[in-house]
Amino acid sequence: MDDRTLTALLCGAVVGGGILLLIMAIRGTPKREETPSLFKRGSGAQQRKNLTRIAAGLGVGLLVLVVTRWLVLAAALGLLAALADRFFGGTGEERRAIERLEALATWTEALRDTIAGAVGLEQAIPATAVNAAPAIKPGLNLLVDRLRIREPLPSALMRFADDLDDPSADLIVAALVLNARLRGPGLREVLTALADSAREELDVRRKVAAERRSTRRSVQVVVAITLLVAAALVLFNPAYVEPYTSFVGQFVLFVVIALYAVGLVWLRRLAKIEVPERFLMGGSERPAKKSGDERMEVVGR
Repeated sequence: MDDRTLTALLCGAVVGGGILLLIMAIRGTPKREETPSLFKRGSGAQQRKNLTRIAAGLGVGLLVLVVTRWLVLAAALGLLAALADRFFGGTGEERRAIERLEALATWTEALRDTIAGAVGLEQAIPATAVNAAPAIKPGLNLLVDRLRIREPLPSALMRFADDLDDPSADLIVAALVLNARLRGPGLREVLTALADSAREELDVRRKVAAERRSTRRSVQVVVAITLLVAAALVLFNPAYVEPYTSFVGQFVLFVVIALYAVGLVWLRRLAKIEVPERFLMGGSERPAKKSGDERMEVVGR
């Protein structure tokens, strides 16, 4: 590919991107509930991580462009480098979810045993928070602090569910909220059933995680072999890849990379964690009532 063709491709990409941005600005985009941002307050670690991704993608793309002078390949490998953790990651998130579920099961059992000694929820929660697992201990500490400043127990529990942001935690918190409002019997039996259910779900998640490791490993092996073969052809047998230097060759390469990307995304979805949606939402958005009014409401119920 000569300099004029490369310049024409760059200009075409810039013009096409500008037109796409103009259309999006005119039509607008659907509003999302939570939109991640690089400049969002309190997300310094995430901002640095995103900047590192962008820098890695630009560096790899420029390096490939200088070596091969193939714009399509440079853009593809740059995107792959920027999104490498999303394509090949997921183990950390899955491990944290399993640890959180195990911590919830253990805490539910401890809460059940503490309540068995004729202790109320207001006293049992701080007592069990001391020895809680690190996966849920920060949220439990916030829950205990809210109870110490006399925040109503149902409101504090709802905010605790928002802090954990886990569908399995919503089941446990819902049972505790109902008991805090109605003050009825049978909480120990309910917590026992919830703890057993959490243990069963934990066993299933561990088995599924073990099976998904093989899928992730397959994705990594396929990508590594493809990149090694392509690099060997470009560096050691340039005559074989000479047809790709033309405009038609770049178009064919774009089609091949697009098909490869579709297969890679499909393999990534096979290894993706799918969890049910939460049903306790917005607990932290509701303003808390005064403690005296809330206690009167609970007693009246």
